[in-house]
Amino acid sequence: MSAPRSYPEAVRRRAVAEVIERGRRPSDVARDLPMTATTLANWVRQEQRDRGLAPGATTDHLTRIKELEKQVAELKRTNEILKAATSFFAKEADHTRTK
Repeated sequence: MSAPRSYPEAVRRRAVAEVIERGRRPSDVARDLPMTATTLANWVRQEQRDRGLAPGATTDHLTRIKELEKQVAELKRTNEILKAATSFFAKEADHTRTK
């Protein structure tokens, strides 16, 4: 589960638009709004990636990667359970044969 957002989406969109579309500096916009320039600069960089204006993973790609990482982790857990069950039942089968 992701962390809750500290800023409403409308504030985020407005701040990013001020930088990208109006050409204002992130530090100037951040000063006008209750946020840090670093936060705004990160948002701007990600928005530029999403719009294809800068290289890097888009938000959709990052979301998909996180989903796939969760699936891989779950599959690894499942495999470990299956290995343990296989080992257990193999030992049980050996015990019943030797009796």
